[in-house]
Amino acid sequence: SPRIEIKNTDNSISVLTISREEIQKSTATNVSELLQQVAGLDIRRRGAEGMQADLYIRGGSFDQTLLLIDGIKVEDPQTGHHTMNMTLPLEVIEKIEITKGSAGRIYGQNAFTGAINIITKKDIENNISLNLTGGSFNQKRAAVTMQRNLKNSDLLINYNRKESEGYRYNTDFKNDEFFIKSNFKIKGQNISAIGAFNERKFGANGFYASPAAIDQYEETQASIVGLSTTYKKDKLIIKPKLYWKRNQDMYVYLRQDPSVYRNLHISNKFGVEVNASTPNAIGNLGIGLDLSKVSLSSNNLGDRNRTMLNIFIEQKIDFKNEKIDLTPGLAITYFSDVSTRLNYQSNFFNNLFFYPGMDLGYKINQNLKLYSNVGYTYRIPTYTDLFYSSPTTLGNENLKLEKALTKEFGLKYLKNNFNLNMSLYQRDAYDIIDYVKNNEAKPWQASNIREIITNGFELSMGYKFYLGAFRAQNINIGYSNINDELIETNFSFSRYALNSLKNQITATYMFEVNEKISSTLSYKNAERADKEKYTVVDFKTTYKLERFTLSLILNNILDTEYSETNLVPMPGFNSLVGIKYSIY
Repeated sequence: SPRIEIKNTDNSISVLTISREEIQKSTATNVSELLQQVAGLDIRRRGAEGMQADLYIRGGSFDQTLLLIDGIKVEDPQTGHHTMNMTLPLEVIEKIEITKGSAGRIYGQNAFTGAINIITKKDIENNISLNLTGGSFNQKRAAVTMQRNLKNSDLLINYNRKESEGYRYNTDFKNDEFFIKSNFKIKGQNISAIGAFNERKFGANGFYASPAAIDQYEETQASIVGLSTTYKKDKLIIKPKLYWKRNQDMYVYLRQDPSVYRNLHISNKFGVEVNASTPNAIGNLGIGLDLSKVSLSSNNLGDRNRTMLNIFIEQKIDFKNEKIDLTPGLAITYFSDVSTRLNYQSNFFNNLFFYPGMDLGYKINQNLKLYSNVGYTYRIPTYTDLFYSSPTTLGNENLKLEKALTKEFGLKYLKNNFNLNMSLYQRDAYDIIDYVKNNEAKPWQASNIREIITNGFELSMGYKFYLGAFRAQNINIGYSNINDELIETNFSFSRYALNSLKNQITATYMFEVNEKISSTLSYKNAERADKEKYTVVDFKTTYKLERFTLSLILNNILDTEYSETNLVPMPGFNSLVGIKYSIY
């Protein structure tokens, strides 16, 4: 698991890593597009460049997923809609670890269906690079990345600016991203510091409310500051973190007249986290503690405050010369303002939530491993679920907690340059929160849908081979099938929970023509529960000439007409041309 230091091939959960090489060669220009190339993930974008996007894992909702940056949880108490606001530029990312399935016992709240951990660049070398890109819809991008390696420290600074007139009325955007990272020493102790700021301003034609609401507009700001270090004494590893996360969201219904309807929400989260692991006589022990204070200031949701405490423990037990591993674990979370029972007297013990889980693995040989896991998890309602009020949407202060039991069985095979992962899972989720109504003219109302049983199958495989001296070829294929069984519901219309990707095929083919030219072709085929089907193909090619790198990206080559959510039409065929120059 991500707490105990175990290689992804050795643990007994579904963990997938997108490497730095795959990120660099990908046709994606942002994290939303990158994650769309992973089967089992459903990134529902509204508009171009992932300006607004929601993250769904294995058919759950966007509120049931957790995003982490260098292991720091950056969920937002207002709504999971803001999860992807905090993503980072691809240039500063080392790798992305994707945990699919119930990660509640590892992370507690929000990791209901899985978690995504963005890990920032590790090795900082001396380099300055400039990147200019232009393309369809008058897209313009400029990025500068500076890396300095000093005697006792290093520094990475990245600034990204993206803007576009939009691919249809009121879909223009301006996006500024700033990232800084430094590793330095204090009294011989290595400290790592990160800071990130992401501001987006965009026209939101039909993004929310109904498709007829063509004049919506939104501005978001997401910021994070984190400090972390690692203490090692004998075999004991202690990793403390200190962090602050801020999110600001300003939404207006009529861009040309904000006074008609305007929301402003500002959330802050301050936290300290300490994780420790140590080998012992039976395997490896991991413990952790995460204490955070959350506040929200909102003209719609009111002023809210919450203290959260998450305690975590797991023990990996090895049997039969490490052929069999068993890892029971438990997370206990305390919320100062949420009780285990509705309208129940609030005190410390009534406000505790238990997330038990267990993993079991059997290593048949060095290349093949079978695994299974089971986990129980909760999700408390967001402040939007509880308190939101607009002409089209109403919260519900009487919402119950979401709960789920997830079971999974899978295998991992890795030999030479070939890898195969396969899993079957079932999630029995009940009291699920969705926005529903019986009459199309009525507003959406947050409600606990009775029960959803989700059965899923996933397959991913990758093969790397070589043609000639330089010609590395890399093929990745993924398949996901989701079957939702909805039990006891009386609602005619549902807003979020019931349109998962029933069938999903993803494929990427990366190939090098010679040492200067490399190309990537990516394929996505999707069939949703509402029977909508679409296929999207993207292509990227790069040419290196000394310090210059030229790139061409062709998106949606087939000019497919499709939408990923809320009937928002996605861009048709479009292209980007880029030039990158490394100063040294």
